[in-house]
Amino acid sequence: MSYIRTGAERLATDPALAGGARLGLITNPTGVLPDLTPTADALLAAGAPLTALFGPEHGVRGTAQASFSEPDTVDVRTGLPVVDTYKAAGEALDELVARSGVDTLVFDIADVGARFYTYVWSMYDLLASAARLGLRFVVLDRPNPLGGTVAEGPLLDPAFASFVGRFPLPLRHGRTVGELAVLFGFDVDLHVVRMEGWRREQAFADTGLPWVMPSVNMPTPATALVYPGTGLFEGTNFSEGRGTTRPFELIGAPYVDDGFAPALSALGLPGVRFRETWFTPAFHKHAGIQVRGVQLHVHDEAEFRPVLTGLSMLHVARTLYADHLVWRGPELFMDHLWGSDTLSRCLDAGEDPRELCPDPAHPDGPLLYG
Repeated sequence: MSYIRTGAERLATDPALAGGARLGLITNPTGVLPDLTPTADALLAAGAPLTALFGPEHGVRGTAQASFSEPDTVDVRTGLPVVDTYKAAGEALDELVARSGVDTLVFDIADVGARFYTYVWSMYDLLASAARLGLRFVVLDRPNPLGGTVAEGPLLDPAFASFVGRFPLPLRHGRTVGELAVLFGFDVDLHVVRMEGWRREQAFADTGLPWVMPSVNMPTPATALVYPGTGLFEGTNFSEGRGTTRPFELIGAPYVDDGFAPALSALGLPGVRFRETWFTPAFHKHAGIQVRGVQLHVHDEAEFRPVLTGLSMLHVARTLYADHLVWRGPELFMDHLWGSDTLSRCLDAGEDPRELCPDPAHPDGPLLYG
């Protein structure tokens, strides 16, 4: 196992890498050094001119559920003001950033490698603000927990851009946050503090870094691994396991019968097995109701294809439970998750959505690591 120095660790050792006289740190609980010291604490101890914290979805402390954040406050540990940026964009976000008085924004949040995870879109919107306001933007790079050799799924159609996807990326994008910041192409004073020692083929377990939950429903690296596929069930009336200890690994609904698990197992999907199970979500969809479904057990991370798996599960669910399955959700959420309306139209027609999934590819565009 090789030792990886994250961008945060490098900056804590040499705060001059950030430049700027008034730094604003965009962070959450994943913003830590390998010894679990919060990046904000480490930067202050190193004498960095940190003057404000900015929070994404779930908040700086990570206490809020999906689609919520924490309000503006003062951080009790550092005494720094905390600015809630979630769902702010354009002029409203510019006003928040300008009011903070920072001259440099520093991004230190771990991504999970899926297009519809919102942290990279907070980075995107803040990059846009930095460009408009003439600020410097620094990304403290971290590993993609899914590795960096495989991209899966179609590109987002810009007509379906939203806060779960603002730029044409595949569902599993295969890039680090630093690589994404470069790819987005804003006319901004951008600096990526690169990792040292990371290789694209590394699984998260090979990095030696601690896993800190990126959000309340992302408890383990195994959750992140399945999320680009089973996250699509958020756009249906199936439970995606929220309200259980295994979100996105448990998938089920009250109308599922004993045919679901065998039908999935019969597909012989690479790297994964399905176990029939029952669970009762404590909150979210079907809260307090026992549902039947499956748990995904990934036995070969290198061979596992989360997007193909998620589409295959949707196809089986549509075939077996056409009278019960609803897949659009509020405000056509499935279309935003998928990045176009091709998936919902395919399901409407009773067709096999796996035809929509191109063969896995290597990420293209500017890459910072070989």
